Amino acid sequence: MPAGAARTRDRRPLVAVLTANVISVTGNWLSLIAIPVFVYATTGSVATTGVVAFWQGLAMVASAVFGGPLIDRLGRRRVSVQTDLVSAVAIAAVPLLNQGRLLPLWLLCALVTVMGLCRSPGESARGVLLPHLAARAGTTVAKAAGHFESARQLARLLGGPLAGVLIAAFSPSAVLLLDAASFVASAVLVLAGLREFPAAAPVTDAPPVDLRTYRAELRAGFAFLRRTRLLLAITLMVMVTNALNQGWSAVLLPAHATDSLGGPLSLGLITGVASVGAICGALLYATVFGRLRRRTVYATAFLVAGAPRFVLAAVWHDPVPLAVLMLFSGFAAGVLNPLMGPLVFELVPEELRSRVQGVSTAGALAAIPIGTLGSGLLAQATGLTGALWLLGGVYLLVTLCPLVFPVWRRMDAPALPGKEIRPAAAPRPV
Repeated sequence: MPAGAARTRDRRPLVAVLTANVISVTGNWLSLIAIPVFVYATTGSVATTGVVAFWQGLAMVASAVFGGPLIDRLGRRRVSVQTDLVSAVAIAAVPLLNQGRLLPLWLLCALVTVMGLCRSPGESARGVLLPHLAARAGTTVAKAAGHFESARQLARLLGGPLAGVLIAAFSPSAVLLLDAASFVASAVLVLAGLREFPAAAPVTDAPPVDLRTYRAELRAGFAFLRRTRLLLAITLMVMVTNALNQGWSAVLLPAHATDSLGGPLSLGLITGVASVGAICGALLYATVFGRLRRRTVYATAFLVAGAPRFVLAAVWHDPVPLAVLMLFSGFAAGVLNPLMGPLVFELVPEELRSRVQGVSTAGALAAIPIGTLGSGLLAQATGLTGALWLLGGVYLLVTLCPLVFPVWRRMDAPALPGKEIRPAAAPRPV
């Protein structure tokens, strides 16, 4: 091993980013639960709650589309820190302004729009650093991606139950203030952990951001996605499955739990065990499933994570079997992101990663409101059981695509434009 490579190994930036991501994503989950509760508690209107959620979701999609070019020019460290700090200010302003009776609906919508605009760029800025963080730490991109996804799932596991307990013990306003503090903590970690980290600095040789350059770079992201057939297939598949997943988690599962499984306690159990499974799946991917053919793991994981829960919920009105199935479903889902993360790094050149990731993330987010609305309308028209059968059938058809279409074979032999960033002295996977 070259002496210089040994001296440059440093796990602290990777640990700082992983920890910051846990805190920041936990904060996102706190706000996703606490803000609707806050709005409904202060207005008593489901319609108002829906309007506020709409603006936040729309902002998330917009930031994913248009944030990519700015991430490179502002610097990934700066984007992560500034989005967390702006989120902290916006979230803290909600209960503070409401306390002084200075929070009309338009201002509340504006504040949650700011939160939505900050969510995707901050996480994307941290995510695109993974190959460089892995190189500095002397590990593989697959392992770093597995840790990153485990951190996200840990945040999901912590955020939902923690928000429920804190809201019950204190109030939605107190939880929002705690949420603001969590974003400050995340910003401090990234600010300190990525100091003098070259890959986190702004791209100094990029042309200035103007409307023409901005459109050109977005077109470059879309164009690369269109001509890279495997990446396009993955993006389209994830778009559809995200819509179905959102319909399940936001509409069908809560309704099924209320009608047939005993209410919120069962819903919390099912959601919690799915998150535990997802953490285990992400942790084990690099050491166990990373040795297998990626196409086989990808197709199997989607088949396990998708349609079976819809079918079981349609035929069995008992929370225990569904909770057991959701443990395996969550495990399979946890395998997917650490599998796809390194694949995207291999397929997309360094100079396009922020833009391509922003475009693909926007596509995935754009389908989520459609999934929620469509699932609700379908359940109203056909009944809950009919909607579960129909959407489960659609999920099964979608997840058979990697086994049917030849483009998916490239998962095991992708182009490697990003190969040069891998550390020469990094340990080989065992």
